Amino acid sequence: MGCWAVALAMAAAVAGCGGDGGTLSGPGEGAAGESDAAFPVTVADCAGTETVIESAPERIVTSNASSLELLLRLGAGERVIGTGFPPGPGTLPAELDEQAQAVPVLGEGVIDKETLLGSGADLYIDTFGSMDGMGGMTGFPTEEEFAAVGISHVYLLSTACASTTDEPREDLSAVLEDIRRMGAVTGTSDRAEELVADMTGRLDQVAGVVDDVPADERPSYWIFDFDAGTEQPMAVCNRQVANAVLTLAGVRNVFADCDTDFQPTSWEDVVAADPDWIQLAVRNRGGAEATEAAFDEAEAFLRDHPATRDLAAVREGRFLRIGLEVTTIAGVRDAETVETIAHTVYPDRFSDGER
Repeated sequence: MGCWAVALAMAAAVAGCGGDGGTLSGPGEGAAGESDAAFPVTVADCAGTETVIESAPERIVTSNASSLELLLRLGAGERVIGTGFPPGPGTLPAELDEQAQAVPVLGEGVIDKETLLGSGADLYIDTFGSMDGMGGMTGFPTEEEFAAVGISHVYLLSTACASTTDEPREDLSAVLEDIRRMGAVTGTSDRAEELVADMTGRLDQVAGVVDDVPADERPSYWIFDFDAGTEQPMAVCNRQVANAVLTLAGVRNVFADCDTDFQPTSWEDVVAADPDWIQLAVRNRGGAEATEAAFDEAEAFLRDHPATRDLAAVREGRFLRIGLEVTTIAGVRDAETVETIAHTVYPDRFSDGER
C-alpha cells in the first residue's frame, strides 16, 4: 500500500480526535458580511480541545495539495510558506497552478516532524491528523511541541475525524464548515462564504435533477482505490467524505454498510456487489500525462484480473476517471465531483450537457 493510500486509510489515527464536527466560535466564525479582521477566533478539534487564533496567521504550512488549494481559493496563498503532498504541475485549476507551484515543498508526502517544527510557521492546517510512523515519518509533533514553537494546529475535521463520526456522511455540511473554519482562522471569512455559496448552488442544481430517483433504483457505484493496493482492495465506507459525494450524485456506494472511513475488503465482496459504475480513483501523479497513465493502468488491471474482468461494468467500460483526492478529501472540488458523477450516470436528465 502506497504512503498516500495509507495516509487516507489511516486518517482515523488522529491524536485527540474522538468525535465528529468540532466547533468554531468568536467574532470570526464566518457569517456573511462580517469583517475579515475579526479576531480572536476559537476553533476546536474533534475531541473539543480548543485553540485560540489571536490574529491572522502570516506563515502557513498545509499538509497536502487539497488544503493548499483551499488556502489559494480563500486568497491566503501568499501566506503559505510550505506544503506536504504537493500538487504536480497542471493538476490544480489553471488560475491556481502557478501560485501553487511557487509554494516550497516541505515533504513529498507527510512532512516530517523536524521539518514541520522548524518551518517557521505560525499555523499548520492538518488534513489527516497524526500519522506517526508512516511514510518515513519520524513521529508527529505533540500539541505541546507545536505550542513551544508558536504553531497553531488546526484540522480539516471532515477528513481528519471521519472514522469517529456517529452517522454515515450523506451531505457535505462538514466540508462546508471546514471551509468556513479556514476562512475564519485566516481572516478570509467573506471569501469562504462565497466558496460555500458556489458549492451549495452546484449541489442544489444536481439535487434538483436526481433527488426524485428512488433509493433502490439508483445505480450502484464502486470507488476503486487503485493506490491502496491491488492484492486486497480497500473499501471506501460510509463515514468518509466520498460517501456523501456519491449520495449527493444519486448513486449507491456499494460499501455503504461499513461504519468507518476505509476498510480492507476482498475481491469476492467486489464481485458480489457487482457495481453498475466503477470510479478509477488514482492519486495525482504530479502531472496530467502521468496521472492519465495511472488511470490506464487501473483500468487495465480490472480488465485483466480474473475476479473483475467479467463484471458487466468492466466489460461495458462503465468507468469514471476521477482522482482520489477530489473525492475523499475535503475541498471545493467535492461539489464538482458530485456534478461529474451525476452527469455521467444520468446524461438524459441534464439538458445541453451543462454542468
